[in-house]
Amino acid sequence: MARTSNTGNHAVVREAAKALDQFKYEVARDMGIQVPEDDYWGDISARECGAVGGHMVRKMIEMAEQTLAGRSTTRHSR
Repeated sequence: MARTSNTGNHAVVREAAKALDQFKYEVARDMGIQVPEDDYWGDISARECGAVGGHMVRKMIEMAEQTLAGRSTTRHSR
C-alpha cells in the first residue's frame, strides 16, 4: 500500500506562514485583484485564486534562482 503525505496546505516552516500570507496579498494586489479584507476568498473565482498561486510560485522560483546565481558566482570567484 502506498504511503500518502498528509502535509495539507500549510507552511513547512511555521515561522514563514505570516510572510507567505503577506506575499499572497502583495501578488494579488499586483495582479489587480481586489484583496478581501476579512480574509474570505470565497467571492474570488477559482481561476483568479489559481493565478495568484501561480504567480507566487513563479516569483519564488525567480528569487531562488537569483539567490543560487549569486552563490554560484561567489563560489567561482575564489
